[in-house]
Amino acid sequence: VMLLAVLYLFMSQQGVMYSRGAFTIMCTLYFFIAYAVRIGWKKVIRSRKFAEGEKRSILIITTDAEAANVVRALRGDSYGTYHLAGVALLDKNKTGSMIQGVPVVAGADDVTAYIHKNWVDEVFFALPELVDIPKKIMKDCNRMGVVTHVQLAALNELGKNQVVEEIAGYMVLSSSINIVSSWQLLVKRLMDIAGGLVGCIFTGIIYIFIAPIMKVKSPGPVFFSQVRMGKNGKPFKIYKFRSMYMDAEERKKELMEKNNIKDGLMFKMDADPRIIGSGPDGTRKGLGYYLRHLSIDEFPNFWSILKGDMSLVGTRPPTMDEYNQYELHHKSRLAAKPGLTGMWQVSGRSDFTDFEEIVKMDSDYIKNWNIGLDIKIILKTVLVVLGQKGSV
Repeated sequence: VMLLAVLYLFMSQQGVMYSRGAFTIMCTLYFFIAYAVRIGWKKVIRSRKFAEGEKRSILIITTDAEAANVVRALRGDSYGTYHLAGVALLDKNKTGSMIQGVPVVAGADDVTAYIHKNWVDEVFFALPELVDIPKKIMKDCNRMGVVTHVQLAALNELGKNQVVEEIAGYMVLSSSINIVSSWQLLVKRLMDIAGGLVGCIFTGIIYIFIAPIMKVKSPGPVFFSQVRMGKNGKPFKIYKFRSMYMDAEERKKELMEKNNIKDGLMFKMDADPRIIGSGPDGTRKGLGYYLRHLSIDEFPNFWSILKGDMSLVGTRPPTMDEYNQYELHHKSRLAAKPGLTGMWQVSGRSDFTDFEEIVKMDSDYIKNWNIGLDIKIILKTVLVVLGQKGSV
């Protein structure tokens, strides 16, 4: 601001019209005020108590001798942004024991399995100089899309996206499936908040019309909720207008043989008799069909978007049953928040029957993500919904 003011006065030849003393006092005050505000804001951030759900879940991979010091350092992080998922020891089998109040959850042989099946946002390799990072564990983390932090050594196994940063006093090199800037994340979140607010208003309006029809056609709750697996395997609840009968989940097991998706890692069938008004053979078009065909059933998900569990654009969140069948590389599609829409939805979702193809599509979206891509997908979604293509 100071330099721009000087440049303006010089270029406009108005310097003689302003007091140099007042200008100097203003610049001095700005300097001290800016510094004081910065210090005050840092204290506010440090004093904030993050809820467990707001923290980043981090798994420490280390040795028995180093474990206590690393746990102490991370726990002493003045910003309190980490949820310590546990400790994995590479040199001893102490699974089930505690280190500084943090459980030892795995050893060298089963650490990958633990990351695969649990909520782990980031992995921190804190190993002594003479201990090499196991290449297989590093590669598996990369395949799952989990953020990895290592002390500056053994860098060859990291992916292309790398950045140097500090964690609780440790200088680390971090690698991820995609590294984006803070402003990009801010713009994406602002888009989600704006879309979530508008969507929640429309959800309330739609409820007024849907609720009485639902009570007649299929007595029971208007809304359907289910636990899904979100970013990096973090459980959360989705909400939809109920488009299926109350016993839909129980009947799903009987219909698995008619699943269009190979390997059973997602469920999709052409004539689903569980849909409200579909008839015994699933071919009739009733209330549930129109809710799904017009994507009206998805509107309550705007509440999850507003809360931050989901995003306007992302990947489809799997059920817990589907997630438990995932192989390592499948988890990479959960490296970003799940979305109300995404590449799969705008590419004719009913036409895809190979889950591996869906995983590749979602992974490519995350690797190539940018704000422009999200806007493009949102516009395509509007066209897909209006064209009623691939929505059931």
